[in-house]
Amino acid sequence: MKKFAMAAGGGILAGIVVATQIAGPLLAQEAEESGSVYEQLDLFGIVFERIRNQYVEDVDEAELIEAAINGMLISLDPHSSYLPPRDFEDMRTDTRGEFGGLGIEVTQEEGYVKVITPMDGTPAYEAGVEAGDFITTVDGESLLGLTLEESVDLMRGPVGSDVVITVVRDGLEEPLDITITRDTIQLTAARVRLEGDSVVIRVATFNEQTMPQVREGLDEVLEEAGGLDAVNGVVLDLRNNPGGLLTAGVALSDAFLEQGEIVSTRGREVQDGDRFNATAGDIIEGKPMVVLINGGSASASEIVSGALQDHRRAVVVGTKSFGKGSVQTIMPVQGDGAIRLTTSRYYTPSGRSIQALGISPDIVVQQPPRRPELEGEEEDTTSNRPRRSESNLRGSLDNDSLTADQQEQVRQEQEAAEQAAELRDEDYQLAYAIDILKGLSAIDLAEMEQ
Repeated sequence: MKKFAMAAGGGILAGIVVATQIAGPLLAQEAEESGSVYEQLDLFGIVFERIRNQYVEDVDEAELIEAAINGMLISLDPHSSYLPPRDFEDMRTDTRGEFGGLGIEVTQEEGYVKVITPMDGTPAYEAGVEAGDFITTVDGESLLGLTLEESVDLMRGPVGSDVVITVVRDGLEEPLDITITRDTIQLTAARVRLEGDSVVIRVATFNEQTMPQVREGLDEVLEEAGGLDAVNGVVLDLRNNPGGLLTAGVALSDAFLEQGEIVSTRGREVQDGDRFNATAGDIIEGKPMVVLINGGSASASEIVSGALQDHRRAVVVGTKSFGKGSVQTIMPVQGDGAIRLTTSRYYTPSGRSIQALGISPDIVVQQPPRRPELEGEEEDTTSNRPRRSESNLRGSLDNDSLTADQQEQVRQEQEAAEQAAELRDEDYQLAYAIDILKGLSAIDLAEMEQ
């Protein structure tokens, strides 16, 4: 018994020794790291004092600290940053759908400001700014070396005043100067309209107004069309939509899905992850869908298109999306400011991250580039001349194989086809999406008849 007790005691002693041998270096390493952090903070204090006391000009201490905080955040990734009180208030106003400025969503890349997208109907959109443009100067002042917030500040100004931005655009050999008149922008998050027998839902951004405007617009359009059975499906246009509120993107996806995962987020720790699932109910009751995306579709737009694509609820058409697969959390801090910090990545239902890759469309359709040099030119009058056909000839024979009602139906179908051809000139991608929708609708009808 004594031997057993001694053995047990020896085991405990050995365990203590081993634990001490393991814990000792870990504690020492932790203490060393903490000491290093405190040394760096001491260094920051020393540099701050040197600048404050010895810089060639007086400095604003608050601005100096803000710049240091912002520098720390922007060193992490392009989407983390410090929001001073004014910018924080602007951001909160933006999510409610009303803000002042040019109407462009921007990020920073290669030292310059890159346009994610110009928003529908805004001064920047009307002036011809395009997704993918690099803004290099504002009113002749170079943006190289400035932070994103500093660059945006240069573009701000009184409503009604002009600003000249210089952009570098793929396909153009020379930089392009664009004059934009600043304005207070009342952004409409979503518009719904009929295009022939198809419903087009145009979502420009994701904010608190997005879903209410989609539901209200859809109800009005369906009433005008004569009910859901009178339309062949929905085109969801997410082109040049820079994203916005994650919850608004989830809500729009849920509107067209009966069940299943919409998106999941994964943070640094396992417990930081989250999953959003669809609830029962499809507002268009399974009607065919086509989603339109392009290089200006980012963030929440990619959540929606990725969810509908993975669940095979919609055919995705257009060009590859922007590829912003990270989630930013806004954290208020003292002094009425906030930090925007990247806290997680999001994943589509199939488990794919689209960070830097984007959503690849099922069918790639390029939009022909705008050609401003043709605007204002005289129209080709020959294209407006009435087209002659057999029915225009005097004394032509009647069609005896169809009734009058059937002939009228044929004429209506021909008019619809001509309108579709006109739409291809105005918006080729949308026309292509509607053609796909017609094909999907025809397949559904054939399956129902069998």
